[in-house]
Amino acid sequence: MMKVERYHPLLILFELWKLVRNSIFFVVYLFIIKGNSDSNFVTYGQFIFIVIFGLALVSIVLKWLSHKYKLEGRAFHLYKGIFSKSERTIPFSKIQNVNRHTSIFHRIFKVTSISFETGINGDEAVTFDVISKLEADRIEELIKVDDDQISTKPIQEDDISAAFNVDASNSKPKRRIHFKPTNRDIFKASITSLSILALIPLMVSLYFKLDDIYPIEERVEGMFSAIQSSWWIVMLVIIVLVVSSVIFGVVRTFLQYGQYEISSDLERIYVRKGVIEENHFSIAKDKVQAIEIKQSLMKRMLGLAEVKLISAGHSNADEDKTEISSLYPFLPINRAYEMVAEILPSFQVTNVMNRLPRKSLWLRICQPSWFWIIITALLFYFKPSILSMEQAWWIISAILFIIIYVLRWLDFVHTRYSLNGSFIQIKTGSVTTSLFISKRNKVIGVKVTRNLLQKLLGLANIGIVCRAKPVLRAGVEDVPLAFTEILYQWYKRRREEIEVK
Repeated sequence: MMKVERYHPLLILFELWKLVRNSIFFVVYLFIIKGNSDSNFVTYGQFIFIVIFGLALVSIVLKWLSHKYKLEGRAFHLYKGIFSKSERTIPFSKIQNVNRHTSIFHRIFKVTSISFETGINGDEAVTFDVISKLEADRIEELIKVDDDQISTKPIQEDDISAAFNVDASNSKPKRRIHFKPTNRDIFKASITSLSILALIPLMVSLYFKLDDIYPIEERVEGMFSAIQSSWWIVMLVIIVLVVSSVIFGVVRTFLQYGQYEISSDLERIYVRKGVIEENHFSIAKDKVQAIEIKQSLMKRMLGLAEVKLISAGHSNADEDKTEISSLYPFLPINRAYEMVAEILPSFQVTNVMNRLPRKSLWLRICQPSWFWIIITALLFYFKPSILSMEQAWWIISAILFIIIYVLRWLDFVHTRYSLNGSFIQIKTGSVTTSLFISKRNKVIGVKVTRNLLQKLLGLANIGIVCRAKPVLRAGVEDVPLAFTEILYQWYKRRREEIEVK
Protein backbone atom coordinates (compact mmCIF):
# COMPACT_ATOMS: atom_id res chain seq x y z
CA MET A 1 0.00 0.00 0.00
CA MET A 2 1.45 3.35 -1.04
CA LYS A 3 1.83 6.08 1.55
CA VAL A 4 0.20 9.51 1.48
CA GLU A 5 2.66 12.14 0.26
CA ARG A 6 2.89 15.90 0.54
CA TYR A 7 3.43 17.99 -2.55
CA HIS A 8 6.94 19.17 -3.43
CA PRO A 9 8.41 21.62 -0.83
CA LEU A 10 9.28 24.07 -3.62
CA LEU A 11 5.52 24.57 -4.02
CA ILE A 12 5.75 27.04 -1.09
CA LEU A 13 8.40 29.07 -2.92
CA PHE A 14 6.43 28.85 -6.18
CA GLU A 15 3.25 30.18 -4.55
CA LEU A 16 5.30 32.89 -2.80
CA TRP A 17 6.81 33.91 -6.13
CA LYS A 18 3.32 34.21 -7.66
CA LEU A 19 2.14 36.23 -4.65
CA VAL A 20 5.08 38.65 -4.94
CA ARG A 21 4.58 38.95 -8.71
CA ASN A 22 0.91 39.82 -8.28
CA SER A 23 1.72 42.29 -5.50
CA ILE A 24 4.37 44.34 -7.31
CA PHE A 25 1.93 46.99 -8.53
CA PHE A 26 0.51 47.59 -5.04
CA VAL A 27 4.00 47.72 -3.49
CA VAL A 28 5.24 50.25 -6.05
CA TYR A 29 2.15 52.42 -5.76
CA LEU A 30 1.57 52.32 -1.98
CA PHE A 31 5.15 52.19 -0.67
CA ILE A 32 7.25 53.90 -3.38
CA ILE A 33 5.13 56.39 -5.31
CA LYS A 34 2.82 57.27 -2.39
CA GLY A 35 5.24 56.27 0.37
CA ASN A 36 5.58 59.80 1.78
CA SER A 37 1.90 60.66 1.47
CA ASP A 38 -0.10 61.58 4.60
CA SER A 39 -3.40 60.59 2.99
CA ASN A 40 -5.65 58.34 5.07
CA PHE A 41 -6.41 56.38 1.91
CA VAL A 42 -2.73 55.51 1.47
CA THR A 43 -2.23 54.76 5.17
CA TYR A 44 -5.21 52.42 5.35
CA GLY A 45 -4.24 50.94 2.00
CA GLN A 46 -0.76 50.08 3.28
CA PHE A 47 -2.21 48.50 6.44
CA ILE A 48 -4.77 46.45 4.51
CA PHE A 49 -2.11 45.30 2.02
CA ILE A 50 0.22 44.14 4.81
CA VAL A 51 -2.61 42.23 6.52
CA ILE A 52 -3.75 40.54 3.29
CA PHE A 53 -0.16 39.73 2.31
CA GLY A 54 0.48 38.19 5.74
CA LEU A 55 -2.71 36.10 5.57
CA ALA A 56 -1.73 34.94 2.09
CA LEU A 57 1.67 33.80 3.40
CA VAL A 58 0.02 31.81 6.20
CA SER A 59 -2.45 30.34 3.69
CA ILE A 60 0.40 29.14 1.45
CA VAL A 61 2.08 27.26 4.31
CA LEU A 62 -1.22 25.78 5.60
CA LYS A 63 -2.16 24.69 2.09
CA TRP A 64 1.12 22.82 1.69
CA LEU A 65 0.72 21.15 5.10
CA SER A 66 -2.90 20.09 4.53
CA HIS A 67 -2.90 19.10 0.83
CA LYS A 68 -1.62 15.58 0.15
CA TYR A 69 -1.97 12.88 -2.48
CA LYS A 70 -1.63 9.14 -2.97
CA LEU A 71 -1.57 6.89 -6.04
CA GLU A 72 -3.32 3.62 -5.36
CA GLY A 73 -5.87 1.31 -6.98
CA ARG A 74 -5.59 2.90 -10.44
CA ALA A 75 -6.61 6.30 -9.08
CA PHE A 76 -5.45 9.61 -7.63
CA HIS A 77 -6.47 10.09 -4.01
CA LEU A 78 -6.34 13.79 -3.15
CA TYR A 79 -6.58 14.99 0.46
CA LYS A 80 -7.04 18.50 1.83
CA GLY A 81 -8.20 20.25 4.99
CA ILE A 82 -6.87 20.71 8.54
CA PHE A 83 -9.96 20.71 10.76
CA SER A 84 -12.47 19.58 8.14
CA LYS A 85 -10.77 17.00 5.93
CA SER A 86 -11.96 15.87 2.52
CA GLU A 87 -10.83 13.24 0.02
CA ARG A 88 -11.32 13.22 -3.75
CA THR A 89 -10.70 10.14 -5.89
CA ILE A 90 -9.97 10.46 -9.62
CA PRO A 91 -9.65 7.15 -11.52
CA PHE A 92 -6.80 6.94 -14.03
CA SER A 93 -9.35 5.81 -16.63
CA LYS A 94 -10.96 9.28 -16.51
CA ILE A 95 -7.74 11.06 -17.51
CA GLN A 96 -8.10 12.46 -21.01
CA ASN A 97 -5.03 14.66 -21.59
CA VAL A 98 -1.68 15.24 -19.93
CA ASN A 99 -0.39 18.83 -20.02
CA ARG A 100 3.11 19.66 -18.79
CA HIS A 101 4.41 23.22 -18.38
CA THR A 102 7.99 24.22 -17.50
CA SER A 103 8.37 27.93 -16.73
CA ILE A 104 11.57 29.84 -15.98
CA PHE A 105 10.99 29.15 -12.28
CA HIS A 106 10.77 25.42 -12.96
CA ARG A 107 13.90 25.50 -15.12
CA ILE A 108 15.93 27.21 -12.38
CA PHE A 109 15.05 24.54 -9.82
CA LYS A 110 15.00 21.65 -12.35
CA VAL A 111 11.35 20.79 -11.69
CA THR A 112 8.17 21.03 -13.76
CA SER A 113 4.38 21.24 -13.47
CA ILE A 114 1.94 18.69 -14.81
CA SER A 115 -1.83 18.63 -15.17
CA PHE A 116 -3.97 15.55 -15.76
CA GLU A 117 -7.17 16.71 -17.43
CA THR A 118 -10.25 14.68 -16.59
CA GLY A 119 -13.45 13.82 -18.38
CA ILE A 120 -15.55 14.03 -15.21
CA ASN A 121 -18.33 16.62 -15.32
CA GLY A 122 -17.82 19.41 -12.82
CA ASP A 123 -14.39 18.13 -11.79
CA GLU A 124 -11.14 20.02 -12.06
CA ALA A 125 -7.88 18.71 -13.47
CA VAL A 126 -5.46 16.92 -11.17
CA THR A 127 -2.63 19.46 -11.08
CA PHE A 128 0.85 19.36 -9.62
CA ASP A 129 2.14 22.96 -9.84
CA VAL A 130 5.62 21.89 -8.74
CA ILE A 131 6.88 18.33 -9.09
CA SER A 132 10.21 16.67 -9.85
CA LYS A 133 10.64 15.58 -13.45
CA LEU A 134 11.25 12.01 -12.35
CA GLU A 135 7.99 11.93 -10.36
CA ALA A 136 6.09 13.53 -13.25
CA ASP A 137 7.44 10.87 -15.62
CA ARG A 138 6.52 8.16 -13.13
CA ILE A 139 2.90 9.31 -12.77
CA GLU A 140 2.50 9.87 -16.50
CA GLU A 141 3.80 6.37 -17.15
CA LEU A 142 1.24 5.03 -14.68
CA ILE A 143 -1.52 6.66 -16.70
CA LYS A 144 -0.18 5.09 -19.91
CA VAL A 145 0.09 1.67 -18.27
CA ASP A 146 -3.52 1.95 -17.10
CA ASP A 147 -4.66 2.87 -20.62
CA ASP A 148 -3.03 -0.24 -22.03
CA GLN A 149 -4.23 -2.75 -19.43
CA ILE A 150 -7.48 -4.63 -19.80
CA SER A 151 -7.42 -6.29 -16.40
CA THR A 152 -9.33 -4.58 -13.61
CA LYS A 153 -7.33 -5.93 -10.67
CA PRO A 154 -5.96 -3.26 -8.27
CA ILE A 155 -2.44 -2.03 -8.91
CA GLN A 156 0.02 -3.47 -6.41
CA GLU A 157 3.13 -1.67 -5.21
CA ASP A 158 5.35 -4.33 -6.85
CA ASP A 159 3.60 -3.70 -10.17
CA ILE A 160 4.29 0.03 -9.90
CA SER A 161 7.96 -0.52 -9.12
CA ALA A 162 8.29 -2.88 -12.04
CA ALA A 163 6.68 -0.35 -14.38
CA PHE A 164 9.45 2.18 -13.72
CA ASN A 165 12.50 -0.03 -13.22
CA VAL A 166 12.39 -1.72 -16.60
CA ASP A 167 14.79 -0.71 -19.33
CA ALA A 168 13.52 2.46 -21.00
CA SER A 169 14.59 1.22 -24.42
CA ASN A 170 12.28 -1.79 -24.05
CA SER A 171 9.34 -0.12 -22.24
CA LYS A 172 8.79 2.98 -24.37
CA PRO A 173 7.38 2.63 -27.87
CA LYS A 174 9.38 4.41 -30.52
CA ARG A 175 7.96 7.82 -31.38
CA ARG A 176 7.58 9.06 -34.91
CA ILE A 177 8.18 12.78 -35.45
CA HIS A 178 5.59 14.19 -37.85
CA PHE A 179 6.41 17.90 -37.92
CA LYS A 180 9.07 20.40 -36.93
CA PRO A 181 8.75 23.99 -38.22
CA THR A 182 11.45 25.33 -40.54
CA ASN A 183 12.67 28.94 -40.55
CA ARG A 184 10.25 29.61 -43.40
CA ASP A 185 7.38 28.20 -41.33
CA ILE A 186 8.35 30.46 -38.42
CA PHE A 187 8.38 33.54 -40.69
CA LYS A 188 4.97 32.60 -42.15
CA ALA A 189 3.62 32.10 -38.63
CA SER A 190 4.84 35.55 -37.54
CA ILE A 191 3.00 37.15 -40.48
CA THR A 192 -0.18 35.09 -40.08
CA SER A 193 -0.39 35.64 -36.33
CA LEU A 194 0.30 39.39 -36.83
CA SER A 195 3.14 39.17 -34.32
CA ILE A 196 5.03 41.76 -36.37
CA LEU A 197 2.40 44.31 -35.28
CA ALA A 198 2.67 43.43 -31.58
CA LEU A 199 5.53 45.88 -30.94
CA ILE A 200 3.39 49.01 -31.44
CA PRO A 201 0.67 48.25 -28.83
CA LEU A 202 3.43 47.04 -26.50
CA MET A 203 5.23 50.41 -26.79
CA VAL A 204 1.95 52.33 -26.28
CA SER A 205 1.10 50.25 -23.20
CA LEU A 206 4.62 50.79 -21.80
CA TYR A 207 4.31 54.55 -22.39
CA PHE A 208 1.05 54.84 -20.43
CA LYS A 209 2.42 52.73 -17.57
CA LEU A 210 5.56 54.89 -17.33
CA ASP A 211 3.50 58.06 -17.57
CA ASP A 212 1.40 56.91 -14.59
CA ILE A 213 4.55 56.58 -12.48
CA TYR A 214 6.75 59.38 -13.85
CA PRO A 215 5.33 62.20 -16.01
CA ILE A 216 7.12 61.85 -19.36
CA GLU A 217 4.49 63.43 -21.60
CA GLU A 218 6.39 66.70 -22.06
CA ARG A 219 9.63 64.93 -22.98
CA VAL A 220 7.81 62.72 -25.50
CA GLU A 221 6.09 65.73 -27.09
CA GLY A 222 9.47 67.46 -27.42
CA MET A 223 10.94 64.35 -29.06
CA PHE A 224 8.03 64.19 -31.55
CA SER A 225 8.54 67.85 -32.43
CA ALA A 226 12.23 67.21 -33.13
CA ILE A 227 11.39 64.20 -35.32
CA GLN A 228 8.79 66.11 -37.36
CA SER A 229 11.27 68.94 -38.07
CA SER A 230 12.97 66.97 -40.85
CA TRP A 231 11.48 64.59 -43.42
CA TRP A 232 14.55 62.32 -43.50
CA ILE A 233 14.33 61.81 -39.73
CA VAL A 234 10.66 60.84 -40.17
CA MET A 235 11.60 58.30 -42.87
CA LEU A 236 14.44 56.93 -40.74
CA VAL A 237 12.13 56.49 -37.74
CA ILE A 238 9.53 54.72 -39.91
CA ILE A 239 12.16 52.34 -41.33
CA VAL A 240 13.53 51.61 -37.85
CA LEU A 241 10.00 50.93 -36.54
CA VAL A 242 9.16 48.60 -39.45
CA VAL A 243 12.43 46.64 -39.16
CA SER A 244 12.11 46.48 -35.37
CA SER A 245 8.51 45.26 -35.65
CA VAL A 246 9.48 42.49 -38.08
CA ILE A 247 12.43 41.39 -35.90
CA PHE A 248 10.29 41.54 -32.75
CA GLY A 249 7.52 39.50 -34.40
CA VAL A 250 9.88 36.83 -35.72
CA VAL A 251 11.71 36.53 -32.38
CA ARG A 252 8.42 36.41 -30.48
CA THR A 253 7.10 33.69 -32.79
CA PHE A 254 10.37 31.74 -32.55
CA LEU A 255 10.27 31.78 -28.75
CA GLN A 256 6.72 30.42 -28.92
CA TYR A 257 6.99 27.94 -31.80
CA GLY A 258 10.73 27.55 -32.49
CA GLN A 259 11.02 24.12 -30.86
CA TYR A 260 7.55 22.94 -31.79
CA GLU A 261 7.39 19.22 -32.37
CA ILE A 262 4.52 16.89 -33.16
CA SER A 263 5.14 13.19 -32.63
CA SER A 264 3.23 10.03 -31.84
CA ASP A 265 3.61 6.38 -30.96
CA LEU A 266 1.12 3.54 -31.21
CA GLU A 267 -1.02 4.79 -28.32
CA ARG A 268 -0.54 8.53 -27.82
CA ILE A 269 0.01 11.88 -29.54
CA TYR A 270 2.65 14.29 -28.22
CA VAL A 271 2.99 18.04 -28.82
CA ARG A 272 5.88 20.14 -27.52
CA LYS A 273 6.46 23.88 -27.86
CA GLY A 274 8.36 26.74 -26.31
CA VAL A 275 12.02 27.80 -26.19
CA ILE A 276 12.27 29.54 -22.81
CA GLU A 277 9.06 28.20 -21.28
CA GLU A 278 8.24 24.68 -22.44
CA ASN A 279 4.81 23.10 -22.80
CA HIS A 280 4.21 19.40 -23.39
CA PHE A 281 0.80 17.99 -24.27
CA SER A 282 -0.10 14.35 -24.74
CA ILE A 283 -3.37 12.54 -25.35
CA ALA A 284 -4.29 8.91 -25.92
CA LYS A 285 -5.45 8.41 -29.50
CA ASP A 286 -8.66 6.69 -28.42
CA LYS A 287 -9.55 9.73 -26.25
CA VAL A 288 -9.74 12.07 -29.27
CA GLN A 289 -13.42 12.90 -29.69
CA ALA A 290 -13.14 14.97 -32.85
CA ILE A 291 -10.79 16.94 -35.09
CA GLU A 292 -11.26 20.55 -36.11
CA ILE A 293 -9.36 22.14 -39.00
CA LYS A 294 -9.66 25.94 -38.97
CA GLN A 295 -8.59 28.53 -41.56
CA SER A 296 -8.79 32.29 -41.25
CA LEU A 297 -8.82 34.48 -44.35
CA MET A 298 -5.08 35.13 -44.13
CA LYS A 299 -4.35 31.45 -43.54
CA ARG A 300 -6.35 30.54 -46.65
CA MET A 301 -4.33 33.07 -48.66
CA LEU A 302 -1.06 31.55 -47.41
CA GLY A 303 -2.28 27.96 -47.67
CA LEU A 304 -2.12 27.32 -43.92
CA ALA A 305 -4.46 25.74 -41.39
CA GLU A 306 -4.77 24.87 -37.71
CA VAL A 307 -5.56 21.31 -36.66
CA LYS A 308 -7.05 21.01 -33.19
CA LEU A 309 -7.61 17.83 -31.20
CA ILE A 310 -10.84 17.85 -29.23
CA SER A 311 -11.17 15.70 -26.13
CA ALA A 312 -13.42 15.50 -23.10
CA GLY A 313 -10.64 16.64 -20.80
CA HIS A 314 -11.07 19.55 -18.44
CA SER A 315 -8.24 21.90 -17.61
CA ASN A 316 -7.93 24.72 -15.12
CA ALA A 317 -4.81 25.92 -16.89
CA ASP A 318 -4.62 29.31 -18.53
CA GLU A 319 -5.15 29.94 -22.21
CA ASP A 320 -1.46 29.78 -23.14
CA LYS A 321 -1.17 26.28 -21.73
CA THR A 322 -4.34 24.84 -23.21
CA GLU A 323 -3.53 26.26 -26.62
CA ILE A 324 -0.94 23.52 -27.06
CA SER A 325 -3.75 21.05 -27.87
CA SER A 326 -3.51 22.45 -31.41
CA LEU A 327 -1.25 20.56 -33.81
CA TYR A 328 0.70 23.73 -34.71
CA PRO A 329 -1.65 26.59 -35.69
CA PHE A 330 0.16 27.31 -38.98
CA LEU A 331 0.43 23.97 -40.78
CA PRO A 332 0.50 23.87 -44.61
CA ILE A 333 -3.00 22.74 -45.53
CA ASN A 334 -1.89 19.67 -47.51
CA ARG A 335 0.44 18.62 -44.70
CA ALA A 336 -2.41 19.09 -42.21
CA TYR A 337 -4.56 16.51 -43.99
CA GLU A 338 -1.61 14.13 -44.36
CA MET A 339 -0.77 14.46 -40.67
CA VAL A 340 -4.29 13.61 -39.58
CA ALA A 341 -4.05 10.37 -41.57
CA GLU A 342 -0.59 9.61 -40.10
CA ILE A 343 -1.35 10.38 -36.45
CA LEU A 344 -4.94 9.12 -36.33
CA PRO A 345 -5.32 6.39 -38.95
CA SER A 346 -8.68 5.50 -37.39
CA PHE A 347 -9.97 8.91 -38.59
CA GLN A 348 -10.81 9.18 -42.27
CA VAL A 349 -10.92 12.52 -44.07
CA THR A 350 -12.63 12.80 -47.44
CA ASN A 351 -12.49 15.61 -49.98
CA VAL A 352 -15.87 14.57 -51.43
CA MET A 353 -18.51 16.57 -49.57
CA ASN A 354 -22.06 17.67 -50.35
CA ARG A 355 -22.83 21.31 -51.11
CA LEU A 356 -26.01 23.08 -50.09
CA PRO A 357 -28.79 23.27 -52.71
CA ARG A 358 -29.34 26.58 -54.47
CA LYS A 359 -32.64 27.14 -52.68
CA SER A 360 -30.64 27.35 -49.44
CA LEU A 361 -28.96 30.47 -50.85
CA TRP A 362 -32.31 32.03 -51.77
CA LEU A 363 -33.60 31.31 -48.27
CA ARG A 364 -30.61 33.10 -46.75
CA ILE A 365 -31.07 36.05 -49.07
CA CYS A 366 -34.79 36.34 -48.32
CA GLN A 367 -34.42 36.11 -44.55
CA PRO A 368 -34.35 39.62 -43.03
CA SER A 369 -31.36 40.71 -40.99
CA TRP A 370 -32.73 42.02 -37.72
CA PHE A 371 -29.28 43.36 -36.82
CA TRP A 372 -29.25 45.51 -39.98
CA ILE A 373 -32.84 46.67 -39.40
CA ILE A 374 -32.13 47.78 -35.81
CA ILE A 375 -28.87 49.56 -36.73
CA THR A 376 -30.54 51.30 -39.67
CA ALA A 377 -33.42 52.46 -37.45
CA LEU A 378 -30.93 53.91 -34.94
CA LEU A 379 -28.95 55.61 -37.71
CA PHE A 380 -32.15 57.09 -39.17
CA TYR A 381 -33.19 58.38 -35.75
CA PHE A 382 -29.89 59.96 -34.74
CA LYS A 383 -28.58 60.73 -38.28
CA PRO A 384 -24.94 61.12 -37.25
CA SER A 385 -22.73 63.42 -39.31
CA ILE A 386 -19.43 61.88 -40.42
CA LEU A 387 -16.75 63.93 -42.20
CA SER A 388 -19.24 66.79 -42.55
CA MET A 389 -21.64 64.51 -44.45
CA GLU A 390 -25.15 64.92 -43.05
CA GLN A 391 -26.50 61.98 -45.07
CA ALA A 392 -23.73 59.61 -44.02
CA TRP A 393 -26.21 57.41 -42.11
CA TRP A 394 -27.67 55.80 -45.21
CA ILE A 395 -24.18 55.17 -46.65
CA ILE A 396 -23.25 53.31 -43.45
CA SER A 397 -26.50 51.37 -43.64
CA ALA A 398 -25.84 50.41 -47.27
CA ILE A 399 -22.28 49.27 -46.51
CA LEU A 400 -23.52 47.21 -43.57
CA PHE A 401 -26.22 45.64 -45.78
CA ILE A 402 -23.62 44.63 -48.38
CA ILE A 403 -21.27 43.17 -45.76
CA ILE A 404 -24.04 41.09 -44.16
CA TYR A 405 -25.19 39.56 -47.44
CA VAL A 406 -21.65 38.97 -48.71
CA LEU A 407 -20.96 37.04 -45.49
CA ARG A 408 -24.15 35.03 -46.02
CA TRP A 409 -23.07 34.22 -49.57
CA LEU A 410 -19.57 33.18 -48.40
CA ASP A 411 -21.10 30.96 -45.71
CA PHE A 412 -23.25 29.29 -48.39
CA VAL A 413 -20.23 28.75 -50.65
CA HIS A 414 -18.02 27.31 -47.90
CA THR A 415 -20.61 25.10 -46.20
CA ARG A 416 -20.16 21.38 -46.87
CA TYR A 417 -21.33 18.19 -45.16
CA SER A 418 -20.71 14.49 -45.61
CA LEU A 419 -21.28 11.07 -44.07
CA ASN A 420 -18.30 8.83 -44.86
CA GLY A 421 -18.94 5.39 -43.40
CA SER A 422 -18.85 5.87 -39.63
CA PHE A 423 -17.50 9.43 -39.94
CA ILE A 424 -19.26 12.76 -40.23
CA GLN A 425 -17.67 15.90 -41.71
CA ILE A 426 -19.10 19.40 -41.41
CA LYS A 427 -17.53 22.53 -42.86
CA THR A 428 -18.96 25.97 -42.08
CA GLY A 429 -17.88 29.60 -41.93
CA SER A 430 -17.64 32.74 -44.00
CA VAL A 431 -14.38 34.64 -43.35
CA THR A 432 -13.00 31.92 -41.05
CA THR A 433 -13.85 28.35 -42.00
CA SER A 434 -13.98 25.33 -39.72
CA LEU A 435 -13.94 21.68 -40.81
CA PHE A 436 -15.27 19.35 -38.10
CA ILE A 437 -14.60 15.59 -38.26
CA SER A 438 -15.86 13.01 -35.78
CA LYS A 439 -16.75 9.33 -35.51
CA ARG A 440 -20.22 7.97 -34.93
CA ASN A 441 -19.30 6.35 -31.59
CA LYS A 442 -18.04 9.77 -30.35
CA VAL A 443 -21.32 11.55 -31.16
CA ILE A 444 -23.71 11.60 -28.20
CA GLY A 445 -26.65 13.43 -29.77
CA VAL A 446 -28.28 14.43 -33.06
CA LYS A 447 -30.85 17.19 -33.51
CA VAL A 448 -33.02 18.35 -36.45
CA THR A 449 -35.01 21.61 -36.44
CA ARG A 450 -37.17 23.36 -39.06
CA ASN A 451 -38.86 26.74 -39.29
CA LEU A 452 -41.86 27.65 -41.46
CA LEU A 453 -39.83 28.75 -44.50
CA GLN A 454 -37.69 25.63 -44.31
CA LYS A 455 -40.80 23.46 -44.26
CA LEU A 456 -42.04 25.16 -47.43
CA LEU A 457 -38.70 24.66 -49.19
CA GLY A 458 -37.99 21.14 -47.90
CA LEU A 459 -34.96 22.19 -45.83
CA ALA A 460 -33.86 21.69 -42.22
CA ASN A 461 -31.09 22.46 -39.74
CA ILE A 462 -29.01 19.60 -38.37
CA GLY A 463 -26.83 19.55 -35.26
CA ILE A 464 -24.64 17.04 -33.48
CA VAL A 465 -23.15 17.00 -29.97
CA CYS A 466 -19.81 15.50 -28.90
CA ARG A 467 -18.31 15.06 -25.45
CA ALA A 468 -15.97 17.94 -24.61
CA LYS A 469 -15.59 20.68 -22.00
CA PRO A 470 -17.55 22.72 -22.79
CA VAL A 471 -19.81 20.40 -24.78
CA LEU A 472 -18.96 20.64 -28.47
CA ARG A 473 -21.78 21.36 -30.89
CA ALA A 474 -21.56 21.43 -34.68
CA GLY A 475 -24.22 21.71 -37.34
CA VAL A 476 -25.34 22.85 -40.77
CA GLU A 477 -28.27 25.06 -41.65
CA ASP A 478 -30.59 24.58 -44.63
CA VAL A 479 -29.69 21.02 -45.67
CA PRO A 480 -32.16 19.01 -47.80
CA LEU A 481 -34.82 17.26 -45.73
CA ALA A 482 -33.89 13.89 -47.25
CA PHE A 483 -30.44 14.13 -45.65
CA THR A 484 -31.94 14.31 -42.14
CA GLU A 485 -33.42 10.83 -42.53
CA ILE A 486 -30.04 9.53 -43.72
CA LEU A 487 -28.44 11.17 -40.67
CA TYR A 488 -30.93 9.53 -38.29
CA GLN A 489 -30.33 6.09 -39.80
CA TRP A 490 -26.56 6.67 -39.64
CA TYR A 491 -26.77 7.60 -35.95
CA LYS A 492 -28.95 4.60 -35.05
CA ARG A 493 -26.11 2.28 -36.06
CA ARG A 494 -24.13 3.73 -33.15
CA ARG A 495 -25.68 1.05 -30.91
CA GLU A 496 -23.64 -1.56 -32.74
CA GLU A 497 -20.35 0.27 -32.06
CA ILE A 498 -20.52 1.12 -28.35
CA GLU A 499 -20.51 -0.95 -25.21
CA VAL A 500 -23.15 -0.07 -22.62
CA LYS A 501 -21.76 -0.49 -19.10
